[in-house]
Amino acid sequence: MMQSPLRSGIVYIVLGLLFTFFAISNVNESGWGFFTYLLVMLATFDLGSGIRRVLLHFKLKQTNSK
Repeated sequence: MMQSPLRSGIVYIVLGLLFTFFAISNVNESGWGFFTYLLVMLATFDLGSGIRRVLLHFKLKQTNSK
C-alpha cells in the first residue's frame, strides 16, 4: 500500500523539527561541533523534503479535482 505524500510530508517535517530541537540543545550544551552541523544538515533535508511532499499532495489533489 502506498503512503500518501501528505502523511510522509508531515513525518518529515516532524523529524526536521526534532533534529532542529536537538541541534539547538546541543549548541547550548557544548557549542558548535561536528555533530551539531550534522543535525542541522539532517533538519534542513527533512524540512525541505517535508515541505516539498506537502506541496506535491496539494498539487495532486488540485489536478485530480479538475
